[in-house]
Amino acid sequence: MRVDLRKNLEAFLFSAIARIFRTPDLRKKIGFTLGIIALFRLGSFIPAPFVDFGNVQLCLAANQGTSGLYELVNLFSGGALLQLSVFALGIMPYITASIIVQLLRVVIPHFDTLYKEGAAGQSTLTQYTRYLTIALGILQSTTLITVARSGALFGTSASTECTQLITNDAWYAIMLMVITMTAGTGVIMWMGELVTERGVGNGMSLMIFVSIAALFPGSLTAIGQQQGFDTLIIVLIVGVLVVAGVVFVEQSQRRIPVQYAKRMVGRRTYGGNNTYIPIKVNMAGVIPVIFASSLLYLPALLAQFNQPAAGQEAPAWVVWISQNLTGGDQPLYMAMYFLLIIGFTYFYVAITFNPEEVADNMKKYGGFIPGIRAGRPTAEYLDFVLTRITLPGSIYLGLIALIPLIAFSLIGADQNFPFGGASILIVVGVGLETVKQIDSQLQQRHYEGLLK
Repeated sequence: MRVDLRKNLEAFLFSAIARIFRTPDLRKKIGFTLGIIALFRLGSFIPAPFVDFGNVQLCLAANQGTSGLYELVNLFSGGALLQLSVFALGIMPYITASIIVQLLRVVIPHFDTLYKEGAAGQSTLTQYTRYLTIALGILQSTTLITVARSGALFGTSASTECTQLITNDAWYAIMLMVITMTAGTGVIMWMGELVTERGVGNGMSLMIFVSIAALFPGSLTAIGQQQGFDTLIIVLIVGVLVVAGVVFVEQSQRRIPVQYAKRMVGRRTYGGNNTYIPIKVNMAGVIPVIFASSLLYLPALLAQFNQPAAGQEAPAWVVWISQNLTGGDQPLYMAMYFLLIIGFTYFYVAITFNPEEVADNMKKYGGFIPGIRAGRPTAEYLDFVLTRITLPGSIYLGLIALIPLIAFSLIGADQNFPFGGASILIVVGVGLETVKQIDSQLQQRHYEGLLK
Protein backbone atom coordinates (compact mmCIF):
# COMPACT_ATOMS: atom_id res chain seq x y z
CA MET A 1 0.00 0.00 0.00
CA ARG A 2 2.81 2.42 0.92
CA VAL A 3 4.72 1.53 -2.24
CA ASP A 4 1.66 2.23 -4.41
CA LEU A 5 1.05 5.53 -2.63
CA ARG A 6 4.67 6.59 -3.16
CA LYS A 7 4.54 5.62 -6.84
CA ASN A 8 1.30 7.57 -7.35
CA LEU A 9 2.78 10.62 -5.63
CA GLU A 10 5.95 10.47 -7.74
CA ALA A 11 3.90 10.07 -10.92
CA PHE A 12 1.75 13.06 -9.93
CA LEU A 13 4.77 15.28 -9.26
CA PHE A 14 6.61 14.31 -12.45
CA SER A 15 3.47 14.79 -14.55
CA ALA A 16 2.95 18.26 -13.05
CA ILE A 17 6.55 19.25 -13.81
CA ALA A 18 6.29 17.77 -17.30
CA ARG A 19 3.18 19.86 -18.03
CA ILE A 20 5.14 22.99 -17.12
CA PHE A 21 8.11 22.27 -19.39
CA ARG A 22 5.92 21.08 -22.27
CA THR A 23 4.52 24.62 -22.49
CA PRO A 24 7.08 26.69 -24.48
CA ASP A 25 5.97 30.10 -23.24
CA LEU A 26 5.90 29.05 -19.59
CA ARG A 27 9.21 27.22 -19.98
CA LYS A 28 10.85 30.43 -21.24
CA LYS A 29 9.41 32.47 -18.38
CA ILE A 30 10.63 30.01 -15.74
CA GLY A 31 14.07 29.83 -17.38
CA PHE A 32 14.31 33.64 -17.45
CA THR A 33 13.28 33.83 -13.78
CA LEU A 34 15.86 31.23 -12.74
CA GLY A 35 18.57 33.08 -14.69
CA ILE A 36 17.82 36.38 -12.93
CA ILE A 37 17.81 34.59 -9.56
CA ALA A 38 21.23 33.05 -10.33
CA LEU A 39 22.66 36.51 -11.15
CA PHE A 40 21.13 37.91 -7.97
CA ARG A 41 22.75 35.23 -5.81
CA LEU A 42 26.08 35.66 -7.62
CA GLY A 43 26.11 39.37 -6.80
CA SER A 44 25.58 38.57 -3.13
CA PHE A 45 29.09 37.05 -2.97
CA ILE A 46 31.03 39.68 -4.97
CA PRO A 47 32.73 41.98 -2.41
CA ALA A 48 32.42 45.74 -2.71
CA PRO A 49 35.59 47.76 -3.50
CA PHE A 50 38.15 48.12 -0.70
CA VAL A 51 36.61 45.31 1.38
CA ASP A 52 39.04 42.81 2.91
CA PHE A 53 37.38 39.62 1.71
CA GLY A 54 39.67 37.39 3.79
CA ASN A 55 38.85 39.11 7.08
CA VAL A 56 35.14 39.05 6.25
CA GLN A 57 35.27 35.30 5.70
CA LEU A 58 37.20 34.80 8.96
CA CYS A 59 34.51 36.69 10.88
CA LEU A 60 31.74 34.71 9.21
CA ALA A 61 33.53 31.41 9.92
CA ALA A 62 33.72 32.39 13.61
CA ASN A 63 29.89 32.26 13.66
CA GLN A 64 29.63 35.81 14.87
CA GLY A 65 26.36 37.44 13.93
CA THR A 66 24.68 40.77 14.16
CA SER A 67 21.52 41.75 15.93
CA GLY A 68 18.65 44.16 15.89
CA LEU A 69 17.80 45.96 12.67
CA TYR A 70 20.91 44.69 10.87
CA GLU A 71 19.78 41.14 11.62
CA LEU A 72 16.59 41.85 9.66
CA VAL A 73 18.49 43.46 6.77
CA ASN A 74 20.92 40.54 6.68
CA LEU A 75 17.97 38.13 6.54
CA PHE A 76 16.37 39.96 3.60
CA SER A 77 19.70 40.22 1.76
CA GLY A 78 20.40 36.48 1.96
CA GLY A 79 23.51 37.01 4.09
CA ALA A 80 24.97 39.57 1.64
CA LEU A 81 25.00 42.28 4.33
CA LEU A 82 27.70 40.55 6.38
CA GLN A 83 29.57 39.75 3.17
CA LEU A 84 29.79 43.51 2.45
CA SER A 85 29.06 42.62 -1.17
CA VAL A 86 27.82 44.81 -4.02
CA PHE A 87 24.29 43.57 -3.19
CA ALA A 88 24.80 44.04 0.57
CA LEU A 89 21.61 46.07 1.06
CA GLY A 90 19.48 43.56 -0.84
CA ILE A 91 15.88 44.55 -1.48
CA MET A 92 15.42 46.21 1.94
CA PRO A 93 15.61 49.85 0.65
CA TYR A 94 12.84 49.09 -1.85
CA ILE A 95 10.67 47.47 0.84
CA THR A 96 11.14 50.47 3.11
CA ALA A 97 10.40 52.92 0.29
CA SER A 98 7.23 51.02 -0.69
CA ILE A 99 5.97 51.07 2.90
CA ILE A 100 6.72 54.80 3.25
CA VAL A 101 4.91 55.68 0.00
CA GLN A 102 1.94 53.55 1.06
CA LEU A 103 1.77 55.28 4.44
CA LEU A 104 2.08 58.72 2.83
CA ARG A 105 -1.21 58.08 1.04
CA VAL A 106 -2.90 58.68 4.39
CA VAL A 107 -0.97 61.90 5.07
CA ILE A 108 -0.59 63.47 1.60
CA PRO A 109 -3.87 63.79 -0.40
CA HIS A 110 -1.94 64.03 -3.69
CA PHE A 111 -0.57 60.52 -3.21
CA ASP A 112 -4.05 59.15 -2.54
CA THR A 113 -5.36 60.93 -5.65
CA LEU A 114 -2.61 59.37 -7.75
CA TYR A 115 -3.45 55.93 -6.38
CA LYS A 116 -7.12 56.33 -7.38
CA GLU A 117 -6.28 57.51 -10.90
CA GLY A 118 -5.54 53.97 -12.01
CA ALA A 119 -2.54 52.78 -14.01
CA ALA A 120 -1.19 56.26 -14.82
CA GLY A 121 -1.28 57.47 -11.21
CA GLN A 122 0.16 54.24 -9.84
CA SER A 123 2.98 54.48 -12.39
CA THR A 124 3.86 57.88 -10.93
CA LEU A 125 3.82 56.42 -7.40
CA THR A 126 6.11 53.64 -8.59
CA GLN A 127 8.53 56.26 -9.92
CA TYR A 128 8.46 58.04 -6.54
CA THR A 129 9.21 54.70 -4.89
CA ARG A 130 12.25 54.22 -7.13
CA TYR A 131 13.65 57.65 -6.29
CA LEU A 132 13.10 57.05 -2.58
CA THR A 133 14.76 53.62 -2.90
CA ILE A 134 17.94 55.21 -4.26
CA ALA A 135 17.91 57.84 -1.48
CA LEU A 136 17.48 55.16 1.18
CA GLY A 137 20.20 53.09 -0.50
CA ILE A 138 22.67 55.98 -0.12
CA LEU A 139 21.67 56.44 3.53
CA GLN A 140 21.81 52.76 4.44
CA SER A 141 25.06 52.07 2.59
CA THR A 142 26.72 55.02 4.37
CA THR A 143 25.49 53.69 7.72
CA LEU A 144 26.68 50.16 6.91
CA ILE A 145 30.15 51.33 5.92
CA THR A 146 30.39 53.47 9.08
CA VAL A 147 29.46 50.49 11.25
CA ALA A 148 31.96 48.27 9.40
CA ARG A 149 34.74 50.85 9.86
CA SER A 150 34.02 51.09 13.60
CA GLY A 151 34.30 47.30 13.98
CA ALA A 152 30.79 46.92 15.40
CA LEU A 153 29.27 45.03 12.46
CA PHE A 154 30.01 41.63 14.02
CA GLY A 155 29.37 42.74 17.61
CA THR A 156 31.40 44.55 20.23
CA SER A 157 33.24 41.34 21.20
CA ALA A 158 34.53 40.71 17.69
CA SER A 159 38.16 39.79 17.02
CA THR A 160 40.78 42.12 15.59
CA GLU A 161 40.13 40.89 12.03
CA CYS A 162 36.49 41.97 12.34
CA THR A 163 37.57 45.54 13.03
CA GLN A 164 39.71 45.67 9.88
CA LEU A 165 37.16 44.95 7.18
CA ILE A 166 37.90 48.00 5.00
CA THR A 167 41.37 48.42 3.51
CA ASN A 168 41.13 52.10 2.59
CA ASP A 169 39.55 54.85 4.73
CA ALA A 170 40.08 57.68 2.22
CA TRP A 171 37.06 59.75 1.25
CA TYR A 172 37.15 58.61 -2.39
CA ALA A 173 37.18 54.95 -1.30
CA ILE A 174 34.17 55.46 0.97
CA MET A 175 32.33 57.31 -1.78
CA LEU A 176 33.05 54.53 -4.28
CA MET A 177 31.72 51.94 -1.82
CA VAL A 178 28.54 53.97 -1.26
CA ILE A 179 28.00 54.36 -5.01
CA THR A 180 28.63 50.64 -5.62
CA MET A 181 26.19 49.43 -2.93
CA THR A 182 23.54 51.96 -3.98
CA ALA A 183 23.94 50.91 -7.61
CA GLY A 184 23.59 47.29 -6.46
CA THR A 185 20.22 48.16 -4.92
CA GLY A 186 19.16 49.79 -8.19
CA VAL A 187 20.21 46.71 -10.18
CA ILE A 188 18.23 44.44 -7.83
CA MET A 189 15.17 46.67 -8.25
CA TRP A 190 15.58 46.54 -12.05
CA MET A 191 15.96 42.75 -12.05
CA GLY A 192 12.85 42.39 -9.88
CA GLU A 193 10.83 44.46 -12.35
CA LEU A 194 12.17 42.37 -15.24
CA VAL A 195 10.99 39.18 -13.52
CA THR A 196 7.54 40.71 -12.96
CA GLU A 197 7.25 41.65 -16.66
CA ARG A 198 8.86 38.67 -18.37
CA GLY A 199 9.07 35.92 -15.78
CA VAL A 200 6.81 34.13 -13.32
CA GLY A 201 5.53 35.68 -10.12
CA ASN A 202 6.23 39.04 -8.52
CA GLY A 203 9.89 39.86 -9.02
CA MET A 204 10.47 41.77 -5.78
CA SER A 205 8.75 39.08 -3.72
CA LEU A 206 10.78 36.34 -5.40
CA MET A 207 14.01 38.22 -4.61
CA ILE A 208 13.08 38.25 -0.92
CA PHE A 209 12.01 34.60 -1.13
CA VAL A 210 15.36 33.56 -2.60
CA SER A 211 17.32 35.63 -0.06
CA ILE A 212 15.57 34.02 2.90
CA ALA A 213 15.46 30.48 1.48
CA ALA A 214 19.22 30.65 0.82
CA LEU A 215 19.83 30.86 4.60
CA PHE A 216 17.71 27.81 5.47
CA PRO A 217 20.38 25.10 4.79
CA GLY A 218 23.01 26.97 6.81
CA SER A 219 20.65 27.52 9.75
CA LEU A 220 19.60 23.86 9.84
CA THR A 221 23.22 22.69 9.53
CA ALA A 222 24.25 24.94 12.42
CA ILE A 223 21.44 23.56 14.60
CA GLY A 224 22.49 19.99 13.79
CA GLN A 225 26.16 20.66 14.56
CA GLN A 226 25.53 22.61 17.77
CA GLN A 227 22.53 20.78 19.23
CA GLY A 228 22.76 17.31 17.74
CA PHE A 229 20.79 15.20 15.27
CA ASP A 230 17.86 14.62 17.66
CA THR A 231 17.27 18.35 18.07
CA LEU A 232 17.47 18.81 14.30
CA ILE A 233 14.74 16.19 13.78
CA ILE A 234 12.53 17.94 16.34
CA VAL A 235 13.13 21.29 14.60
CA LEU A 236 12.18 19.78 11.22
CA ILE A 237 8.96 18.30 12.65
CA VAL A 238 8.09 21.63 14.24
CA GLY A 239 8.91 23.31 10.94
CA VAL A 240 6.50 21.10 9.00
CA LEU A 241 3.73 21.82 11.52
CA VAL A 242 4.43 25.56 11.44
CA VAL A 243 4.41 25.63 7.62
CA ALA A 244 1.10 23.71 7.56
CA GLY A 245 -0.39 26.15 10.07
CA VAL A 246 0.85 29.19 8.13
CA VAL A 247 -0.56 27.82 4.86
CA PHE A 248 -3.93 27.20 6.55
CA VAL A 249 -4.17 30.70 8.04
CA GLU A 250 -2.82 32.50 4.97
CA GLN A 251 -5.47 30.82 2.82
CA SER A 252 -8.27 31.51 5.34
CA GLN A 253 -10.67 34.33 4.55
CA ARG A 254 -14.12 35.61 5.43
CA ARG A 255 -16.23 35.94 2.29
CA ILE A 256 -18.88 38.64 2.58
CA PRO A 257 -21.58 38.04 -0.07
CA VAL A 258 -22.40 40.94 -2.40
CA GLN A 259 -25.31 41.17 -4.84
CA TYR A 260 -25.62 43.61 -7.71
CA ALA A 261 -29.00 44.89 -8.84
CA LYS A 262 -30.07 44.43 -12.45
CA ARG A 263 -29.97 47.47 -14.72
CA MET A 264 -31.59 47.90 -18.11
CA VAL A 265 -29.51 49.88 -20.62
CA GLY A 266 -31.44 49.91 -23.87
CA ARG A 267 -32.39 46.31 -24.55
CA ARG A 268 -29.54 44.86 -22.56
CA THR A 269 -29.51 43.80 -18.90
CA TYR A 270 -26.45 44.53 -16.81
CA GLY A 271 -25.64 43.39 -13.28
CA GLY A 272 -27.66 40.95 -11.30
CA ASN A 273 -24.65 38.75 -10.52
CA ASN A 274 -23.47 37.58 -7.11
CA THR A 275 -19.92 37.89 -5.82
CA TYR A 276 -18.14 38.33 -2.49
CA ILE A 277 -15.56 40.50 -0.70
CA PRO A 278 -12.68 38.32 0.55
CA ILE A 279 -11.34 39.52 3.91
CA LYS A 280 -8.25 37.52 4.84
CA VAL A 281 -7.46 36.58 8.40
CA ASN A 282 -3.97 38.01 7.91
CA MET A 283 -4.51 41.13 5.81
CA ALA A 284 -1.37 42.88 7.08
CA GLY A 285 1.11 40.27 5.85
CA VAL A 286 4.57 40.54 7.34
CA ILE A 287 4.62 44.35 7.72
CA PRO A 288 3.69 44.43 11.47
CA VAL A 289 6.60 42.08 12.27
CA ILE A 290 9.02 44.41 10.44
CA PHE A 291 7.60 47.49 12.17
CA ALA A 292 7.81 45.89 15.63
CA SER A 293 11.38 44.65 15.08
CA SER A 294 12.52 48.07 13.92
CA LEU A 295 10.85 49.90 16.81
CA LEU A 296 12.25 47.55 19.45
CA TYR A 297 15.73 48.09 18.07
CA LEU A 298 15.63 51.82 18.91
CA PRO A 299 16.12 51.45 22.72
CA ALA A 300 19.11 49.17 22.16
CA LEU A 301 20.52 51.67 19.67
CA LEU A 302 20.15 54.53 22.17
CA ALA A 303 21.83 52.46 24.88
CA GLN A 304 24.68 51.57 22.52
CA PHE A 305 25.42 55.24 21.81
CA ASN A 306 25.36 56.09 25.54
CA GLN A 307 27.87 53.54 26.75
CA PRO A 308 30.17 55.01 29.46
CA ALA A 309 33.90 55.42 29.08
CA ALA A 310 36.29 52.90 30.60
CA GLY A 311 36.16 52.93 34.41
CA GLN A 312 32.83 54.79 34.58
CA GLU A 313 29.49 53.41 35.65
CA ALA A 314 26.68 53.19 33.11
CA PRO A 315 23.47 55.18 33.73
CA ALA A 316 20.59 53.27 35.31
CA TRP A 317 18.39 53.49 32.20
CA VAL A 318 21.19 52.06 30.01
CA VAL A 319 21.62 49.13 32.40
CA TRP A 320 17.84 48.51 32.45
CA ILE A 321 17.63 48.50 28.64
CA SER A 322 20.62 46.15 28.41
CA GLN A 323 18.96 43.74 30.85
CA ASN A 324 15.45 43.81 29.41
CA LEU A 325 15.30 45.06 25.80
CA THR A 326 18.38 43.84 23.94
CA GLY A 327 17.95 40.05 23.79
CA GLY A 328 15.20 37.89 22.36
CA ASP A 329 15.29 35.58 25.40
CA GLN A 330 14.15 38.33 27.80
CA PRO A 331 10.46 38.05 28.90
CA LEU A 332 9.80 41.81 28.71
CA TYR A 333 11.22 41.93 25.19
CA MET A 334 8.95 39.06 24.11
CA ALA A 335 5.87 40.66 25.69
CA MET A 336 6.50 44.06 24.10
CA TYR A 337 7.26 42.42 20.75
CA PHE A 338 3.97 40.51 20.86
CA LEU A 339 1.90 43.57 21.86
CA LEU A 340 3.57 45.80 19.26
CA ILE A 341 2.77 43.29 16.51
CA ILE A 342 -0.90 43.27 17.54
CA GLY A 343 -1.01 47.09 17.58
CA PHE A 344 0.75 47.48 14.24
CA THR A 345 -1.53 44.86 12.67
CA TYR A 346 -4.61 46.92 13.51
CA PHE A 347 -2.86 50.11 12.39
CA TYR A 348 -1.75 48.72 9.02
CA VAL A 349 -5.10 47.06 8.26
CA ALA A 350 -6.86 50.34 9.09
CA ILE A 351 -4.84 52.31 6.52
CA THR A 352 -4.90 49.68 3.76
CA PHE A 353 -8.58 48.68 3.89
CA ASN A 354 -11.07 51.55 3.98
CA PRO A 355 -14.63 50.28 4.67
CA GLU A 356 -16.19 53.61 3.68
CA GLU A 357 -14.44 53.58 0.31
CA VAL A 358 -15.52 49.99 -0.35
CA ALA A 359 -19.12 50.81 0.66
CA ASP A 360 -19.20 53.86 -1.64
CA ASN A 361 -17.90 51.85 -4.59
CA MET A 362 -20.51 49.16 -4.00
CA LYS A 363 -23.27 51.77 -3.83
CA LYS A 364 -22.03 53.46 -6.99
CA TYR A 365 -22.33 50.23 -9.02
CA GLY A 366 -25.58 49.05 -7.43
CA GLY A 367 -24.07 46.47 -5.08
CA PHE A 368 -25.28 45.63 -1.59
CA ILE A 369 -24.75 43.07 1.15
CA PRO A 370 -27.91 40.99 1.75
CA GLY A 371 -29.65 42.23 4.88
CA ILE A 372 -27.50 45.40 5.11
CA ARG A 373 -28.52 48.79 3.75
CA ALA A 374 -26.18 50.47 1.27
CA GLY A 375 -24.03 53.39 2.34
CA ARG A 376 -23.05 54.02 5.95
CA PRO A 377 -24.62 50.80 7.41
CA THR A 378 -22.51 48.78 4.94
CA ALA A 379 -19.35 50.63 6.00
CA GLU A 380 -20.13 50.01 9.68
CA TYR A 381 -20.76 46.32 9.02
CA LEU A 382 -17.49 45.94 7.10
CA ASP A 383 -15.63 47.72 9.89
CA PHE A 384 -17.23 45.41 12.46
CA VAL A 385 -16.23 42.28 10.53
CA LEU A 386 -12.74 43.61 9.86
CA THR A 387 -12.14 44.43 13.54
CA ARG A 388 -13.24 40.98 14.68
CA ILE A 389 -11.26 39.04 12.08
CA THR A 390 -8.09 41.11 12.61
CA LEU A 391 -7.86 39.98 16.26
CA PRO A 392 -7.06 36.30 15.52
CA GLY A 393 -4.88 37.43 12.62
CA SER A 394 -2.79 39.69 14.87
CA ILE A 395 -2.45 36.99 17.55
CA TYR A 396 -1.36 34.53 14.85
CA LEU A 397 1.30 36.98 13.62
CA GLY A 398 2.55 37.53 17.17
CA LEU A 399 2.85 33.80 17.87
CA ILE A 400 4.65 33.11 14.58
CA ALA A 401 7.08 35.96 15.30
CA LEU A 402 7.83 34.60 18.78
CA ILE A 403 8.84 31.14 17.52
CA PRO A 404 12.51 32.10 16.80
CA LEU A 405 12.79 33.85 20.18
CA ILE A 406 11.36 30.83 22.01
CA ALA A 407 13.70 28.52 20.10
CA PHE A 408 16.61 30.78 21.05
CA SER A 409 15.61 30.52 24.72
CA LEU A 410 15.04 26.74 24.74
CA ILE A 411 17.76 25.29 22.52
CA GLY A 412 20.11 28.23 22.06
CA ALA A 413 19.54 28.32 18.30
CA ASP A 414 20.42 31.40 16.34
CA GLN A 415 17.71 34.08 16.34
CA ASN A 416 17.46 33.63 12.56
CA PHE A 417 15.57 30.40 13.32
CA PRO A 418 14.29 29.32 9.89
CA PHE A 419 10.77 28.17 10.81
CA GLY A 420 9.26 31.30 12.29
CA GLY A 421 9.08 35.06 12.23
CA ALA A 422 9.15 37.10 9.05
CA SER A 423 11.09 34.43 7.16
CA ILE A 424 8.47 31.69 7.19
CA LEU A 425 5.62 34.14 6.48
CA ILE A 426 7.39 35.47 3.38
CA VAL A 427 8.56 32.07 2.10
CA VAL A 428 5.11 30.48 2.41
CA GLY A 429 3.23 33.53 1.11
CA VAL A 430 5.44 34.03 -1.95
CA GLY A 431 5.50 30.29 -2.64
CA LEU A 432 1.70 30.09 -2.63
CA GLU A 433 1.31 33.11 -4.93
CA THR A 434 3.90 31.82 -7.40
CA VAL A 435 2.29 28.37 -7.57
CA LYS A 436 -1.11 30.02 -8.14
CA GLN A 437 0.30 32.05 -11.03
CA ILE A 438 1.89 28.99 -12.65
CA ASP A 439 -1.39 27.09 -12.16
CA SER A 440 -3.45 29.86 -13.79
CA GLN A 441 -1.12 30.03 -16.81
CA LEU A 442 -1.36 26.25 -17.26
CA GLN A 443 -5.14 26.42 -17.12
CA GLN A 444 -5.19 29.11 -19.83
CA ARG A 445 -3.25 26.86 -22.20
CA HIS A 446 -4.27 23.28 -21.34
CA TYR A 447 -7.49 23.66 -19.33
CA GLU A 448 -5.65 21.71 -16.67
CA GLY A 449 -3.84 23.30 -13.76
CA LEU A 450 -0.67 22.41 -11.93
CA LEU A 451 -2.65 20.68 -9.19
CA LYS A 452 -5.49 18.54 -10.54
